[in-house]
Amino acid sequence: MKKIHLFIVLILVFVSCNKEKKTTIDVSKIQVAFSVDRFDVDFYTSTKNTLQKTKEKYPLLFPAQTPDSIWLAKINDKDEQELFAETQKIFSNFDDEKQELTTLFKHIKYYYPKFTSPKIITMLTNIDYENRVVLADSLLLISLDAYLGKNHPFYGDYPKYIKENNHKKHIIVDVAKSYISKQFPPNLDRTFLGKLIYEGKKMYFLDAYLPFVSDKEKSGYSVEKLAWATLNEEQVWKYFIDKKLLYDTDTKLNARFLDVAPFSKFYLSEDNKSPGQIGVFIGWQIVRSFMRENDVSLQELITIKASDLFKKSGYKPKK
Repeated sequence: MKKIHLFIVLILVFVSCNKEKKTTIDVSKIQVAFSVDRFDVDFYTSTKNTLQKTKEKYPLLFPAQTPDSIWLAKINDKDEQELFAETQKIFSNFDDEKQELTTLFKHIKYYYPKFTSPKIITMLTNIDYENRVVLADSLLLISLDAYLGKNHPFYGDYPKYIKENNHKKHIIVDVAKSYISKQFPPNLDRTFLGKLIYEGKKMYFLDAYLPFVSDKEKSGYSVEKLAWATLNEEQVWKYFIDKKLLYDTDTKLNARFLDVAPFSKFYLSEDNKSPGQIGVFIGWQIVRSFMRENDVSLQELITIKASDLFKKSGYKPKK
């Protein structure tokens, strides 16, 4: 794989974040309305006298069998209050995030006119990074303590590739992904190519829903990892071809190239320089190539078979 210096890294990332032609969509006349309730604030400022009012405001978050003594102990716990205080430093208000969510919801509604904005509740979940955002029907839960900044001391023991996305600008990406996951049916194509393209389609939906968000943020990669993926795209594709992986159905390929991980596994000495999920990145580029060459709606994109999409994509990684 090619080696790269920091200066070139920065140039490559800038280019990769801007090389895709942005499709300008006028969403100014699209109306969306939603509320944001700060459960984190309401709960951690509750007292013995006001807890009942908080429970009435958020009945779904208070199981009937749990006594008030448990909730009051949680509210008064020193570590819990420290977590709340640190979260308030970053999210004393939610205005910027609400504006980003408004733009996202307008774009989703542009493509899916029947879309209905959710009720949003912000909360703390003791840094449950695997469930930062939970979408359940018309309710969207956002765990703010998972977005305090990648260098926050609370994340000291977390892997670097996980901490990379523990910042407030990544909330909008996680929310968009939660909707995209709901819009896609399960993937029944067991081939590696089928999985690449399935994931690539979902990434293209991110392009459509978040046209002003950078590739770095959408990919979740660090600057260096995104530059590696950009520079080595041709070599990665050649590896997939040479190893005859495209039509392989071995599920071990998921862990090597598709699952969230610190790096991808080519079984080469410099694997640790690669980003995890490099297969998702390659699938994304294939779908982008297809959409440049074909007049297809997002709804149609979901249903196109991977083999047909690949044949019509004209995909050729840049050298």
